[in-house]
Amino acid sequence: MTSLSEGAIEALSNGIGGNDAVLQLVNLRKIDSGSGPTRFRVMMSDGLHTLSSFMLSTQLNYMAEENLLATNCICILKKHVTNILKDKRRVVIILEIEVIKPAADVAGRIGDPTPFVEGQVKGPQSAPNPETRQPLQQQVKNEGQKSFNRDFGKKTPTPSAMPSTPGGSSKVVPIASLNPYQSKWTIRARVTNKGSIRTWSNSRGDGKLFSMEIVDESGEIRVTGFNQEVDKFFSLVEVGKVYYVSKGSLKIANKQYTSVKNDYEMTLNGESSIIPCEDSSDVPVMQCDFVSIGDLENREKDAIIDVIGVCKSVDEVTRLTTKANKEVSKRTLNLMDMSGKLVTVTLWGEEAENFDGSGQPILAIKGAKLSDYGGRSISASFSSTLMINPDIPEAYKLRGWYDKEGHAVDGQSVTEVKGSGGGLTNWKTLSDVKTEHLGHGDKADYYTCIATIVYLRKENCLYQACPSQDCNKKVVDQQNGMFRCEKCDKEFPNFKYRLILSANIADYMDNQWVTCFQESAEAILGQNAAYLGQLKDSNELAFDEVFQQANFNTFVFRSRVKLETYNDESRIKATVMDVKPVDHKDYSKRLIINIRKLAAQ
Repeated sequence: MTSLSEGAIEALSNGIGGNDAVLQLVNLRKIDSGSGPTRFRVMMSDGLHTLSSFMLSTQLNYMAEENLLATNCICILKKHVTNILKDKRRVVIILEIEVIKPAADVAGRIGDPTPFVEGQVKGPQSAPNPETRQPLQQQVKNEGQKSFNRDFGKKTPTPSAMPSTPGGSSKVVPIASLNPYQSKWTIRARVTNKGSIRTWSNSRGDGKLFSMEIVDESGEIRVTGFNQEVDKFFSLVEVGKVYYVSKGSLKIANKQYTSVKNDYEMTLNGESSIIPCEDSSDVPVMQCDFVSIGDLENREKDAIIDVIGVCKSVDEVTRLTTKANKEVSKRTLNLMDMSGKLVTVTLWGEEAENFDGSGQPILAIKGAKLSDYGGRSISASFSSTLMINPDIPEAYKLRGWYDKEGHAVDGQSVTEVKGSGGGLTNWKTLSDVKTEHLGHGDKADYYTCIATIVYLRKENCLYQACPSQDCNKKVVDQQNGMFRCEKCDKEFPNFKYRLILSANIADYMDNQWVTCFQESAEAILGQNAAYLGQLKDSNELAFDEVFQQANFNTFVFRSRVKLETYNDESRIKATVMDVKPVDHKDYSKRLIINIRKLAAQ
């Protein structure tokens, strides 16, 4: 029979230790908290006494909801924090607990425990004076000691380690214990993400705000500052640094605007304080709950997830215009993890422009959005946090696997379903495209092939386009030195050349006509459109030579096919989305895998 930690209930009630105590759960009750998050109250026994002042932190609610915690099970209390209520009662917040013997394996209640009676009577005359006891929530690192430790509640931090906070509060508590009913507290946490300053203007006036995400060993929380707090704190806070934060306002989190795993969010106010912390080695860099790429197909669309993988391949940055007529940068890449599965990830804005995928780095994304576009794909939004080669165990494990064996794995992508999607793994021959009737469905199909240019139609491949940055409409020559764009409803003294190139490509099975627009056409011809326009006007022989040199070159084509009807005639239109040189090393690996599959049949 498992022996319980006799005397642990009395120690916990007095606020002296309790971590790693072996206890029996004797009752679990759901508390109706109205509009707030669900809470679970727990009664524990050490064999001698029972105590009903335990409360599960909201991050552990799943253990109660999934019946991992059940009456009579034996547990080890790994981490906790004790809060003192206004009436001097103590509540033990359970931050981490491990079930070592499930209820089914326990005969019943161990011992004959009686309810523990605290040595206090309600009323000031006999209430213990908190000043005579060390503050229970102090958790600042001493030398070689982490925030949560076996001596919790016994050692007092040095005065120099504590900040001077408004109201004289020196209680350093974990983020997981914060709730709207506390007033005097200080947390010690690392900034993991900091947004830019955003402004607004409406009938009630103008304003500005910024948000950041902070983390400690117990959890994470989103923090927002408005107006004066933006001026006061925005320049002070740096991503990656650790700070003491106190006197913020807590409210129920609006999950529409945050992916942070906390039921509350914090708002800075006039009394708030943020003080840099020099000793920060024991504060985690980030808290992530990574989802395996192989499990993405089982997750709901639009779920916010954390994912980590090896950047197997990366595309060049492209620019597109949004519906709001704003130009934004976009980059796609493929991540693979130890499940052997690949997923296409889209980066936006500065993250897309600054990302360097050379050397196949480990990429961790916190707060990514899962899409069902083309099966399963991932988008990193402005609120996501990206880490390249992060200093975390998962990254080292993944790097070791990839360098040893993962590099030879031809990953299967979860981004393509039935030939659709945006990755480079839906390989087809040109004969497959026809026999499988790709493009005949309601949506366009995407495929990748290796093919050779056999003919380029240079006639009408160049046109004079509007010089505006966001417009590629063909202009009309006014014959007076001006060029008119009907879309922009303007006349310009100049134009820019753009390419629409028709090409016939072939592999060992079949051939196909494809249309190549600006970027893909320039990649095939090896020249930009502006230079080709000059050659066409000044040197026809040199212009023809460019097309001759481009013939019989082999590329990797990623194409989109869709059945289109024009003048009552239906035909498949193939558009090249991307052109890349052939990576013969990867191509050879894929051919070897295909040979082995055929040999096995």
